[in-house]
Amino acid sequence: MGEGVRITGNTLLPARREAVTLVTEDGLRLVGELALPEGREPVATLVMLHPLPTHGGMMDSHLLRKAAWRLPALAGAAVLRFNTRGTASAAGRSEGSFDNARGERLDVAAALAFVADRGLPDVWLVGWSFGTDLALMHGCDPRVVGAILISPPLRWSTPEHLVRWADKRVVCLVPEHDSHLPPTEARRRFGADLPTADVIDFPGAKHLFVGQSDEVLDAIVSAALPEVPTPLPRTWSGPCEKRQAITTTS
Repeated sequence: MGEGVRITGNTLLPARREAVTLVTEDGLRLVGELALPEGREPVATLVMLHPLPTHGGMMDSHLLRKAAWRLPALAGAAVLRFNTRGTASAAGRSEGSFDNARGERLDVAAALAFVADRGLPDVWLVGWSFGTDLALMHGCDPRVVGAILISPPLRWSTPEHLVRWADKRVVCLVPEHDSHLPPTEARRRFGADLPTADVIDFPGAKHLFVGQSDEVLDAIVSAALPEVPTPLPRTWSGPCEKRQAITTTS
């Protein structure tokens, strides 16, 4: 597409992309996509857990989609995103129905089993909103290096869930104007039960991080792939595509 193309919300950078199906222990088939770097092996793996599906969250929610469309090329990451049970996106609808973070335990387990079966390295959970509760509640697994929590509401997570993460890296990206859990309250809640968590403020941001995707992706890469320089490139000089995303910002 020419020299120095600006990377925008609709920019699809090169990757090896594969539609995948995750199968849960209770027999559900979940719709997903695995994106791998082209021409090299990934150096880390990001398992994306989407926002609340009853409020529009899905595997195409904007931060997750942009991570999958950019980070294999810009950071050498493998990115797995999928629809939890009962959730639909342009890729299709996963079987089952929303279960208020209970049955979703098996969805997280299926994702971790999938990346383990593929032999993917250094697995990080990247949750956004509802996805952060799924990470904290169901993702503290020996195969997981750490968790990156975007706009964590701590709605379903309990102190018992948080203390399990004391031996793993946990990075919390907290918007200044988050109506669910603003930075001061986030520091209090995490400080009480997981004092090792790194709470990072995002001045001016709200829960959905609209307009601040670049900074969020930089923070994800800084946590999970610290050897990759940030800020990430904002332009791309190689081949790429422009795609119209069918999604919400939820």
